[in-house]
Amino acid sequence: MDVLKNLLALCAPLLAAVILGNLFLTEVKKARSARAPWYAPYLTLPGIMVLAALCLPILIWLFKR
Repeated sequence: MDVLKNLLALCAPLLAAVILGNLFLTEVKKARSARAPWYAPYLTLPGIMVLAALCLPILIWLFKR
């Protein structure tokens, strides 16, 4: 039973990352087809979530120092 819990605990963030990555990729494709600037996908909700996921560990590290 503990193995199943651990497996679910490992798979949940991975699945969330796959879904977020797919959403961001669709925004990138939309921006390219609309010939929008390179930063346009980052101004959407999935883009902001990707940037937050990248910056959060750095901010936590800085504030713990």
